[in-house]
Amino acid sequence: MSHNADHPSDEFALIAGVFAPLAKADPNSFGLTDDAAVIAPLAGKDLVVTADMMVAGVHFFADDAPDMIARKLMRVNLSDLAAKGAAPHGYILTIALPRGVTMPWLRDFAAGLAQDQAEFGINLLGGDTTATDGPMCLSLTAMGWTPHGQMVRRAGAQIGDDIYVTGTIGDAALGLIVRRDGAIPGLSSTHAEFLLARYLLPQPRNRLAQELAGLIHAAIDISDGLAADLGHVVQTSAVGAEIQLSKIPLSDGAAAALDLRAVSIADLISGGDDYELLFTAPSSNRPLLAALGRTTGDKITRIGRIVLGKGVVFADQKGQSISLKRPGYRHF
Repeated sequence: MSHNADHPSDEFALIAGVFAPLAKADPNSFGLTDDAAVIAPLAGKDLVVTADMMVAGVHFFADDAPDMIARKLMRVNLSDLAAKGAAPHGYILTIALPRGVTMPWLRDFAAGLAQDQAEFGINLLGGDTTATDGPMCLSLTAMGWTPHGQMVRRAGAQIGDDIYVTGTIGDAALGLIVRRDGAIPGLSSTHAEFLLARYLLPQPRNRLAQELAGLIHAAIDISDGLAADLGHVVQTSAVGAEIQLSKIPLSDGAAAALDLRAVSIADLISGGDDYELLFTAPSSNRPLLAALGRTTGDKITRIGRIVLGKGVVFADQKGQSISLKRPGYRHF
């Protein structure tokens, strides 16, 4: 990993030493001894590239456990690859570290990356480290392979498509409240711990995503909230969407928080950090998708359909639509 000169070079040598083992599985990283890595093209494949940045105090708490910060950074990028139907290949890591960061912190951070590299089959290819007087800033650029011309886009939704989501929705928004306040009044500690884990450690759907290729028309990962991200799909696809609120899958913890009136359904569909997949597929593929969910063990729920028009309508059981004050997570 290269570095900037405002830190002693021996300190950067130490930092590079922490990350070097993460690059050893891919010989084209040259063990981080060079300024660049090589990616040899695969016949019949396209290289898909995506990047996400996390800033302390905005996307994570500065005192979160370093291994969990690392794994969240990795997983939000893996989730982007999943939305594209791409098989993970490698990643570049660029980090700006406050001067007080210790070597034990960095070793724990690297251990978190190592854990997820092993789980998801991805390797470090290179990067850059610098010091900052501002908050910690972590950026990861992930790369993966799709069959040539088959990357799944946001823009492919077609009128009549079913709309699906994986997993459960709104858990991370509740987990953020637990992380910030320590608890949600009236909610059991079991539910609170589950919701906190969903916020701290997303579960990207990479294995399922590669199986979905060829069965779906459009996809996005839910980072800014279901309402906002579905909004991106309908806008780029020039269609509308109707969602049945009663069909949106909720965990036991989220359902309990809803019963306690700690949050509204509007909060759950506009809260960020779910990192579930939202995708559209022709109704003729319902049996195939149901079977796929059973074989992969991923929960797949049909929540609505793509229609002629613009925008997204969220309807309750009486057919009344709800309005959202804030459709999704705002970064600025």
